[in-house]
Amino acid sequence: MPRYMIQVRATSMSEAGDFPDDPTLVPRMMAFHDEMAKAGVLLDGAGLQPSSQGFRVQYDAGGKVCVTDGPFAETKELIAGYTLIEVQSHEEALAWAQRFPAPFPGQPCCIEVRPLMGGIDLPPEDAERIIREQLAAIKKDG
Repeated sequence: MPRYMIQVRATSMSEAGDFPDDPTLVPRMMAFHDEMAKAGVLLDGAGLQPSSQGFRVQYDAGGKVCVTDGPFAETKELIAGYTLIEVQSHEEALAWAQRFPAPFPGQPCCIEVRPLMGGIDLPPEDAERIIREQLAAIKKDG
């Protein structure tokens, strides 16, 4: 079955580590996630700490690694939380997403929903190659 990630986009409030001043938000969010669990579609979900608590690992074209500590300036590109679901179809993922409680009541906010890639999404020859490479790496390190 297809899996989807519902990404809650960060806001200036979430990046400041502030929580919405709405006493109904947590109960509504918990009830919604409980409903997804009872329906058998919920795989995981959590809020994320502000980007000031994180870091980025970037690679240049030559593979050189650069680590940058947060916070990160572009709030609109950051994720404040996620929910993973496994559903029958794109339409079912859309139906759940449209019922997702507004994560930051009283201010503009956005969730983004994207399908996860899995082994079944790869052409068989690519999946086989990746598995062989991973097994070779394990044997080499083991």
